[in-house]
Amino acid sequence: MRTCFLGVLASLILAPMVFSFGCSAPIQEDLGTAAIVDQLHSLQPNPSFINRTTVALEACGFEVDVYQGDEVTVDFYQKLPSRGYKLILFRVHAGLLTKEGEIQQGTWLFTSEPYNRVKHVNERLASRLVKARTVENKPWVFAIGSKFVTQSMEGRFDNTVIIMMGCYCLYLDDLAQAFTQKGASVYLGWDGNVTLSYIDEATRNLIDNLCHKDTSIKQAMDKTMAEIGPDPDWDACLTYYPAESSNKTIKELTK
Repeated sequence: MRTCFLGVLASLILAPMVFSFGCSAPIQEDLGTAAIVDQLHSLQPNPSFINRTTVALEACGFEVDVYQGDEVTVDFYQKLPSRGYKLILFRVHAGLLTKEGEIQQGTWLFTSEPYNRVKHVNERLASRLVKARTVENKPWVFAIGSKFVTQSMEGRFDNTVIIMMGCYCLYLDDLAQAFTQKGASVYLGWDGNVTLSYIDEATRNLIDNLCHKDTSIKQAMDKTMAEIGPDPDWDACLTYYPAESSNKTIKELTK
């Protein structure tokens, strides 16, 4: 594991958020570099999840970089495509922008960068950033939306597998469309609110399922849903985008 250190005019409230295969064997070849983006580390760390997921990805054939807490800034997201990752796992707060109970402007990923009204002014005016917080007594931070992905991120993803652990990351498909438009080969996420304990367990299961030879995205997803099930509190389910990635393996999707 390589631990790396990197030198909204609207409001967003986040809704409360090792098993064996038959004859299938783990992938045994170099698949490139993966990143774990652990924005939740500062307030809700889970070192066991990070360590076990890193080991699983390394066994799958990835070299793994980990970015945690305060490293996850607007600038970090902006430069992310240019780093050449083949798989990116986002352990990040996410949510829907709402106004008077109605969804506005799609899905947003949190940074750990404190909101400051004199920073990133042009990005905010262009609706690429908003200010966000998880609950009313928590501080505001910047959050990025689909326009930020397509218009502000530098470079392109190179057939990157994107796995989103936040709430509502595939309730709408705006972020999924943005990441695939930017070059990602597949985008996986949950279609509703999720609890942290559930999402950590389900994602570990998903990684294990994905990292076996000849296992397609749909097969891995279906196996995780059969073994772990939907979120027990919110009934959110794992899904993916686009549909044509269904029968491809992680090796095929990262070529």
